[in-house]
Amino acid sequence: MQEDNSQVGMAPNLLFSNMSYEMLQGPKKNVEKDITDPQCTNKNKSEAKLQIVWKNVLIFIILHSISVYSIFMLLTFQFKFSTVIFTYLNLMFAGFGITAGAHRLWAHRSYTANLPLRIFLMIAQSAALQNDIHEWVRDHRVHHKFTDTNADPHNASRGFFFSHIGWLMTKKHPDVLNKGKNIDMSDVLADPVVKFQMRFYVPLVIVCNFIVPTFIPWYFLGEDGYNSFILCIGRYVISLNGTWLVNSAAHIWGMKPYDKNIKPTENKFVAIVAFGEGWHNYHHIFPWDYKAAELGNYRLNFTTCFLDFMARIGWATDLKTASEEIINKRIQRTGDSHKRVNGIEDHHHDEGEAIWGWGDKDMNKDEVLAVTRMTRQKA
Repeated sequence: MQEDNSQVGMAPNLLFSNMSYEMLQGPKKNVEKDITDPQCTNKNKSEAKLQIVWKNVLIFIILHSISVYSIFMLLTFQFKFSTVIFTYLNLMFAGFGITAGAHRLWAHRSYTANLPLRIFLMIAQSAALQNDIHEWVRDHRVHHKFTDTNADPHNASRGFFFSHIGWLMTKKHPDVLNKGKNIDMSDVLADPVVKFQMRFYVPLVIVCNFIVPTFIPWYFLGEDGYNSFILCIGRYVISLNGTWLVNSAAHIWGMKPYDKNIKPTENKFVAIVAFGEGWHNYHHIFPWDYKAAELGNYRLNFTTCFLDFMARIGWATDLKTASEEIINKRIQRTGDSHKRVNGIEDHHHDEGEAIWGWGDKDMNKDEVLAVTRMTRQKA
């Protein structure tokens, strides 16, 4: 009997299951807006028992074991220096596919990208192997609309392990599936680059995530083939954990200067390892800001640096960012710049405030008018 993979949470789509949530259909009518719906809260956490997907558990054990071995080989200088440099550059390449591509472009529509940039980001996102763009965006929009409730795929209220990797080892909570069907994905499905990736996702992943990163060090840099493959897997697992820290650590430890009533925090360590995605308290309040942060500090936000360069050469346009007026108003209303949190509280967005990004019909109209938009011409 074929397994129902639509129930399985898979950030790295190890089962190559990307046909779920009625993906080729538009959003259902009468979308529920109230995230305080009892069906989405954590009060009835025990009603839906976790169903472990042992296949995923085994795969993650194998991957992480290889990754630990690759770190040992790295620390004992068993790789060529040129191979290590190439692997780091490849790590950044795949990382931008997630941060600048799946996240800031397709999930939040924080800027517009021309065709060459979208193709580049699609290939980079394929190299990251964290599900195809459509599935990644759908899950992420659900996460923003129903943050840290049972409808959140990686609900941080269930603890660090679940929000980091545990959600990928279990079947999805029924609320995740039900609410996911109502998320508007029409803009993503209208992009031919996304549709191309959906059609050829398996060969793209095999080539971009495994074959090319293994072949180049072996053929061009003189690296041992076995070593090249081991480092390839190590790079992949490290990139996964960098992404997962945004879901876990950045929802538990850090400051809440913009909204003290939600779990997401400002976490400098996560910002470093996730190329600028750690300024999470800000991001959940202004998900449509292309910087995903208030400040444009390139040292702690490599993705913003990349996008600013793309804007300079004309490949990225209509970059949206929050005005100082909007930010200050929000800080005065809900911020807490002095309180450090440990993740014990169980707060959520105020009703009606949670949005997934630019284009969400629940976005405040006054906020839309006050947004700063740069290079507004079409890409």
